[in-house]
Amino acid sequence: MSTNQQRREAAKRKLERQLVHRAERVKRRKIVGVGVVGGVVLIVAGAVVWIVNSSGGGDAAASPPSSAPPSPSAVTIPTQRAPMPKRPTPLANPVTCDYKADAKSQAPKKVNKPDGAKVSSTGTVSVTLKSTAGDIPLTLDRALAPCAVQSFISLANQGFFTDTMCHRLGASEFQFLQCGDPAAKGDPQTDGQGGPGYTMPDEAFPQLTYGRGILAMAKTSAPNSGGSQFFMVNGNAPGLTPDYSVFGSISDEGLKVLDKVTKAGVNPATANPQDGTGAPNMPVKFTGATVNS
Repeated sequence: MSTNQQRREAAKRKLERQLVHRAERVKRRKIVGVGVVGGVVLIVAGAVVWIVNSSGGGDAAASPPSSAPPSPSAVTIPTQRAPMPKRPTPLANPVTCDYKADAKSQAPKKVNKPDGAKVSSTGTVSVTLKSTAGDIPLTLDRALAPCAVQSFISLANQGFFTDTMCHRLGASEFQFLQCGDPAAKGDPQTDGQGGPGYTMPDEAFPQLTYGRGILAMAKTSAPNSGGSQFFMVNGNAPGLTPDYSVFGSISDEGLKVLDKVTKAGVNPATANPQDGTGAPNMPVKFTGATVNS
């Protein structure tokens, strides 16, 4: 028979063994718990990566360019007109306009060059462009660009603009409609190359600004390369340098027509990936041009 002392020592050893086993079990549970948590974290992280990549958010190539044409509902057009520019020093009156023959921009229809001698640099002229989208009345200002006004009137009187299409629309940051290419057919690869068969001198000046209601001549990057193409601004024109001759303004009635075309948006199939411009979804074809005075 064991003594009390022996029983106490046996009980103590048993308790020590139980405590050791219990500690080992706790340790094993902690290790398993860490493994489970780590596994859950990896699973969740993998799910997030899959979701992001499958939605295109993690792939820059899958994201649309920032200059992509906006949806019509996203277009915001300012309602306030831009102030009309004014020359700091008036031009001599009359002026001489040097219209040079340009075989590269030869028009499909034959037109005569305007008379460049003794061109008035004062007064205004009213012109109405009739189009499939509605009438666009313009006021041409000889004091701003007498050579551009003289050419525009000559082309209108010769029926040059009739049956031509406006080939380029900006509907996002820079809102405008470009027209006057007699060869435009809705193909962005070739549109914008046509002209009247002559060029005219630049009439821009450093104080020029552009915005809603402004009518200006289009041209290439080369100086004195303007011809028959022009653009009508019905919204903002951020960052546009004063290199394009302003030769008049657009009436409120005309701006309503341009706003309607802008809200219809750019044809996505023709959109330029760099600036988002392209052929308008709503075709604009001139059916006539009337010089009122």
